[in-house]
Amino acid sequence: MNRSTQSSAAQRGFARGNRGGMGKPVEKAKDQKKTLVRLAAYFRPDLKYVIFLGLAVVGAVAANVIAPSLQSNAIDNLVKGAFGDIPRVLGMMLMIYILNGAATLLQGFFSARLSQRVIYRLRGELFDKVISLPIPYLDNNSHGDIMSRMTNDAENVSNIISSSLSSLFSGVLTLIGTVFMMLRYSVPLTLLTCVTVVLSIVTTNVVSKLMRKYYVRRQQLLGKLNGIVEEKVSAGKTVTAYNLQNSTIVEFNEASDELTKTGIIADVIGNAMGPLMNMINNFSFVIVAAFGAWFALRGMISVGVISAFIIYSKQFSRPINELAQLYGQIQTALAGAERIFEILDTKNEDKSGEMRLETTNGIIEFKHVNFSYVPGKQVIHDFNLKVESGKKIALVGSTGSGKTTVINLLMRFYDIDSGEITVDGVNIRNINCDTLRDSIGIVLQDTVLFTDTVRNNLKYADKNISDKKMIEAAELSNCDKVVAVLPDGYDTVLTGAGANLSQGQRQLLTIGRAFLSYPHILILDEATSSVDTRTELHIQNAMVELMKNRTSLIIAHRLSTIRDADQIVVMDQGHIIETGTHEELLAKGGNYYQLYMTQFAGSAT
Repeated sequence: MNRSTQSSAAQRGFARGNRGGMGKPVEKAKDQKKTLVRLAAYFRPDLKYVIFLGLAVVGAVAANVIAPSLQSNAIDNLVKGAFGDIPRVLGMMLMIYILNGAATLLQGFFSARLSQRVIYRLRGELFDKVISLPIPYLDNNSHGDIMSRMTNDAENVSNIISSSLSSLFSGVLTLIGTVFMMLRYSVPLTLLTCVTVVLSIVTTNVVSKLMRKYYVRRQQLLGKLNGIVEEKVSAGKTVTAYNLQNSTIVEFNEASDELTKTGIIADVIGNAMGPLMNMINNFSFVIVAAFGAWFALRGMISVGVISAFIIYSKQFSRPINELAQLYGQIQTALAGAERIFEILDTKNEDKSGEMRLETTNGIIEFKHVNFSYVPGKQVIHDFNLKVESGKKIALVGSTGSGKTTVINLLMRFYDIDSGEITVDGVNIRNINCDTLRDSIGIVLQDTVLFTDTVRNNLKYADKNISDKKMIEAAELSNCDKVVAVLPDGYDTVLTGAGANLSQGQRQLLTIGRAFLSYPHILILDEATSSVDTRTELHIQNAMVELMKNRTSLIIAHRLSTIRDADQIVVMDQGHIIETGTHEELLAKGGNYYQLYMTQFAGSAT
């Protein structure tokens, strides 16, 4: 997986957060019913909040539906001159409005409470799953996409629960209650009001299709522009070195101009939706007022009913528009939930094995091992190698020869196709995976430090290790010199995972961390390939101490670091082609000799 794949996936994930509004691109789940049922299961532990939320919604809707009817009675009493009943009606209206306010407040509280508790469980379960995913899954899927499911998709689900869920129930109940009250007062006037509703639906559908076209185009252009910015900024030195700043600016401006033009059209169409809806709603008021007056003059309805109908017509059209918007948001949230469930349904890493490696001699043997990342494309062929206890074995070869793959197989990051790998004579498939990895220390080329104190980074393998042992390990690994220049010593917080340290300093800290894990078997994967010669010497001295009395496997491109290895294994395309000591392999004049001469004798490359 390359960086461009990750970044493009991250852009796609970022874009998801802006989807779901009316007219905007709407993602849909492949199996909506199954996803909805599964998501509903996360509400069961908080069923009481669901009930409380439902009661709050019913209370708010009931108040909204009853209030216009009371207003109608008040106006009719005023027209009739029945002033004695007006205070009673006004008092009931006041109680209804207080009920509406309290119910709306409780609705917001229970929605927020419910959404945070549900998403807490869902996000926690997702993180637990991500930590337990097998290495092949992480290698074959974009890290940016996985992070997007943790953040954007989970946030979309949370937003739907906190805001849209109650709005959905409220909208449906408001429609039912409003239609019931309108039919109760006047069937003809209700049918006339529905004419404007049909007009509103048609207008929404037409404008939404037009909006969707330009929103999709704008999203595509935004992704293109982000790609240009990311690429040119990350390659800033190269752009400057080739003096291509002006052409880069022109390329950016062309993409930006196209995005701006499309964005203006999209925003104009999007902003037109509100005025169009207001115009249709006002047209509805005109119809209600005109026909209501005509009906009132003929004694079919009262003046108060006209007043109630004006409010009901507004209440009738608003939920329809809201439900149209909620549809897209709910679809997007269900698509996000489905992506989350895809990860949750992924099988955990296979850590089977009953035997525990409490102590080990560190004898490693590969017996006729064959392996392929992709079926049909074998990368390790009949690999046979025995590493005696306490010996230092170096794996060398060109890029893609299979060196790192051998380490991945020993660590059980991947399972072999055939053959056997043993530690102290026991097949690693029969060894508990956790204890196997506890017995192996690994120092990688790409240093990994965490945004935490130096102390906690060094004690990463075991937080209970004493400070005395930590300091001893720091001295042996030469990383005490790094700590000495830090402002707060071992309590210095490494911001940006050690971004303020040099590559060599970070590498020394990772070696110190490996010291404190007290491994029986040590793996050094090109640990000095990214540092200068002077720093390499410090790291080599640290590694010499680290490798004492330990079985060590070393992967190295710099052959100077492995001259004293007990055995050097030369690999090519998954095969072992040469083995021997440094002097023996030079004397053979084979592949190792060519590699050595290329690095140290100035041979043509």
